[in-house]
Amino acid sequence: MNDTGAEQDMFLFSAGSGLSALWCSVRRTVAAVLAVLVAVAAVLAGPACVWAQPLSKPEGAPVSSVSSVSSSASIASVASGSPSQAFNAKPTLQEMLGQMLLVGFRGLEAGEDSAIMRDVRRYHLGGVLLFDYDVALKSRGRNIASPEQVRSLVSSLQAAARVPLFVAIDQEGGRVARLKPEYGFAASPSAAQLGNGTVEDTRRAGEAVGRMLADVGVNWNYAPVLDVNVNPDSPAIGRLGRSFSADPVTVAAHGRAFAEGLNAHGVIACLKHFPGHGSAGADSHLGVTDVTGTWSQRELVPFETVLRAPLQRAVMTGHLFNARLDPEYPATLSRSTITGLLRERMGYDGVVITDDMQMRAIADEYGLEEAVERAVAAGADILLFGNNLAYDEDIVPKVVRILARLVEDNRIPRTRVERSYRRVMELKRALPR
Repeated sequence: MNDTGAEQDMFLFSAGSGLSALWCSVRRTVAAVLAVLVAVAAVLAGPACVWAQPLSKPEGAPVSSVSSVSSSASIASVASGSPSQAFNAKPTLQEMLGQMLLVGFRGLEAGEDSAIMRDVRRYHLGGVLLFDYDVALKSRGRNIASPEQVRSLVSSLQAAARVPLFVAIDQEGGRVARLKPEYGFAASPSAAQLGNGTVEDTRRAGEAVGRMLADVGVNWNYAPVLDVNVNPDSPAIGRLGRSFSADPVTVAAHGRAFAEGLNAHGVIACLKHFPGHGSAGADSHLGVTDVTGTWSQRELVPFETVLRAPLQRAVMTGHLFNARLDPEYPATLSRSTITGLLRERMGYDGVVITDDMQMRAIADEYGLEEAVERAVAAGADILLFGNNLAYDEDIVPKVVRILARLVEDNRIPRTRVERSYRRVMELKRALPR
């Protein structure tokens, strides 16, 4: 999602020497009214322009031409686009920090005194993630029981939010699906199954998933997986049928089609796991995943291709260590990977969300404060805490306090937070109202 700026025509009226003072006054009034109308039209046209812009950097263009502009003015221009005025033109630091977090929570309903309601109201939480299974408790019934129950849960959370929430889910299809037939939802084919069919079949599958999600109020699907099936025995990808193909061009075609299907029903797509998880021999849920010796540039092809399409989408990073991209940090914490490769080289200026920061590849190797600081410094806009592998009902206030302290100490510039807030608000403006 590139920055878009509406060009405003300037209406210059040259006064004739014989015009009266009254006529000059009238002309000034008309000019002012026209300028306001042009500005209003530009704001209203904003979201359509966002999705129409090409995402790759023009050949020979400087990095600054596709990088975000971090300023109060840019934030105000994004915020003013909401007729409900929910998007604050002058957000406080805490409001901006809250929008940079997306968390999982427990409960089939959100009580008034629940931690998640507190997070939405007091800490301006940007979004929530729904699960059907609680890993820490080893039990079902976490957030999903039936279509009616999910619809009611989402509605109550949205009603409490001043800024619309991202309501996210992993509904890839096949073995990775939170909305299951046993809860009253339709089954969805896996990416591996879809990759053996036609691209049009995959688009229809994306539409079916998008329709199902939109019906219960879910507006962000953490799919499609754009990982190339380099290693069919990869425990987190190939073995689970999560990749469309071993051919990157096929992955790109089916991934784009699935994303288009989601978008057709107002559901945002999430392209994952950048810069490519398909060659991994380990699972980042369980620990460090080193792809230095197995990853290749061809795994970027699906991302490069799909990011050029006019889609409503974000990119999710993988917790993948690749010494050829960064000799010190995994992708989620790597400035050279997120800012250098994804943003500057590939020209992407949309939302970047981390994979779950509580996965052991991150949680076992870094303290919470270091992980938060490095992810934001690397270029991530939203920090995801699934709150499922481990559960902490106070994770939101903890991370907000960490971020606020980092800004106060100038370890993270406020302008860096403003850039992420602008990107998040642009994506939220595309949500159905």
